[in-house]
Amino acid sequence: MSGSPPLFVGATFKIVQAGDPVLRMPARAVTPEEIRSREMQQLTSRMKDTMRDAPGVGLAAPQVGLSLQLAVIEDRAEYLRGASPEQLLERQREEVPFFVAFNPCIVHASEETAEFFEGCLSVSGFGALVRRSLSVEVEYLDEDAQPQRIEGRGWFARILQHEIDHLNGKLYIDRMEPRSFTTSENLARYWKDLPVADVRERLVPKLVQK
Repeated sequence: MSGSPPLFVGATFKIVQAGDPVLRMPARAVTPEEIRSREMQQLTSRMKDTMRDAPGVGLAAPQVGLSLQLAVIEDRAEYLRGASPEQLLERQREEVPFFVAFNPCIVHASEETAEFFEGCLSVSGFGALVRRSLSVEVEYLDEDAQPQRIEGRGWFARILQHEIDHLNGKLYIDRMEPRSFTTSENLARYWKDLPVADVRERLVPKLVQK
């Protein structure tokens, strides 16, 4: 397992932060033999605990110092309770049961996009507007090394794209609207409850026509 050695915090991993080289390396594919190994099962279990402890809705292996094509994803019902029905509808956000994806690859992405604030456990304490495809189809290997294909829409599609970016050495800050970059504190204070169109109008003024 190449990459920075993982650091343990009790039963969980320490999540590496922006600036660690492992976050900028394209991760290597995992073989079926590795996927079925006891070591890999233990790794995915610990990544799940780390993701839940953070808490987060996804975690990629590079975020715990391992340059492997592996991500765990889960959007729990309790995470949705802090959003209004209008926000959930706007984001097309629903509960996503826990699953593990090895070697995930986006095989189709819609031309239709959506822009929302996004954060990252490896860019702790910040957020920014990020535009992503509204739906994607992803092929991957499951925990038994069996090929799977899944379609994600709305917020689930965003999570899939975010985690697959990690496996390709990308962070959301590579895709963000730079003028929207904000601390989490100021996001909650000024921008969290505003429609994205209003946020964009205030933060990204149109160029003055000459």
